Amino acid sequence: MINAADTAFILASAGLVLLMTPGLALFYAGMVRSKNALGTIMQSLFMIALISLEWVYLGYSMSFGPDIGGFVGDLSWFALNGVSTAPSPDYATTIPQTVFMIYQCMFAIITPALITGAFAERVRFVPFLIFALVWAILVYNPVCHWVWGKGGWLAAMGVMDFAGGLVVHVTCGAAALAAVLVVGPRRGYGRQSFMPHSLPMTVIGTGLLWFGWFGFNGGSALAADEVAATAFVATHLAGMAGMFMWVVMEWFTLGKATTLGAASGAIAGLATITPAAGFVSPNSAIVIGLLAGVVCFAAVNLKGRLKLDDSLDVVGIHGVGGAVGTLCLGVFASTAVNPGGVDGLLAGNVAQLGKQAFGVAVVGIYTLVISWILLKILNGTVGLRVPEDAEVAGLDSTEHSESAYNN
Repeated sequence: MINAADTAFILASAGLVLLMTPGLALFYAGMVRSKNALGTIMQSLFMIALISLEWVYLGYSMSFGPDIGGFVGDLSWFALNGVSTAPSPDYATTIPQTVFMIYQCMFAIITPALITGAFAERVRFVPFLIFALVWAILVYNPVCHWVWGKGGWLAAMGVMDFAGGLVVHVTCGAAALAAVLVVGPRRGYGRQSFMPHSLPMTVIGTGLLWFGWFGFNGGSALAADEVAATAFVATHLAGMAGMFMWVVMEWFTLGKATTLGAASGAIAGLATITPAAGFVSPNSAIVIGLLAGVVCFAAVNLKGRLKLDDSLDVVGIHGVGGAVGTLCLGVFASTAVNPGGVDGLLAGNVAQLGKQAFGVAVVGIYTLVISWILLKILNGTVGLRVPEDAEVAGLDSTEHSESAYNN
C-alpha cells in the first residue's frame, strides 16, 4: 500500500512547509524597525516548538481524529496513540500516517505565526504564547476538522479548500483583525513613519516563502501525481501574477514601483491561489493572481483610511487573499482539470460559489469572535501590550535582552 515516490514527495513537502516559518520570520522582521527585528523573528520561530508539542498531544487528534458531531475530532490519538507507519484509509492511502501527521503539523505551525504581523512591535512574548496555544486548540483544530477532517460539517456540505485558504489564511486574517482591534495601534501611529529597516531581509523571506509554497500547495495533493503538478504550476503562476499586478497598481497610484510592493504582491498571489491550486487551470491561476494583486492592494491601502494598524498587512493580504481565493475556487474550479474536485460557476455549477461563500462567512465569523474574546481575556488579565517605555526602547532589548545589530 505504501508508495515510495509519494512518501518521499510528502516528506520533502513537509520540509518545505517547515522552511516557510523561518522564511516568514525574515519576511516580517525586515519590515519592522531594527529595535524589534529579533522580537519579531522570535514570535514566528518559537511556534515551531510550541505548536509541534500541541500537535502531538492534542492538535492532530482534534483535527483529524474520529469525528465528534462534525465539529472536532476526539482525543483517541492523544500523544499519537495508534498513529503508525501504516497508511491512513481516511486521508492518505499511499503514505504512512506518520508522514501525513507531520506534514499537517507544519500547516498548524505557520498559521499562528502569520497572525503576529498584525500586532508587530507592541505585544509581550509570553502572553502571545498563551494566545497562540489556546487559539490553536479553540480555532485552528476545529476549523481544520470542519474543512479537512473525515466527518467535518463544512466538508460534508461540499465546501472545498485545497491547501488552506480557509484553514490557514481566513483564520489568521480574522484573528489578525481581532488583534488589531483589541491591542490598538503602535505608539505614534499616524504621526510618525514606521519605515522597514531591511527590505533585503524581507526579499529573502519572500523567496523562502515562495519556495516553501510549492510544498504547501503541491504537497496537498498527498501524492506525486498530476494533481500535485497542477497545484505546483498554479502556485508559481499566481505568485508571479500577483507580483506583476501589485507593481502595476503602484505605478498607476504612486508613479513608481517598490521592492516591498513586489514582495507583497507575490505573497498576495500565493495566498490567494492556495485554496484553488489543485482545481484550476494555469490560465485561471494567472487570473486569480492578477485579481489578488488588485484586491489585496486595495485592502492594504484601505487600512490607513480606517485607522487600523495592521502593521504588516496580515488582514489585507492573507485574510482578504484567502477569502478571495476561496470564492475563486467556486468560480474557476473544473473537473476537467481535477476529476476528483468540483466544477465551479464557469463550468455550470452555480451552487459551488454559494458553498464557498458560506465557508468564508462561517470560518471568518467564528475565528473573529473566538479570537476577540480570547484576546480581551488575556488583555484584561496578564496584559498583552508592552509598557510604553518598553515599546520605545524596542522588543529586542526589553523582551529578549538582545540586539540584532551592534551599533
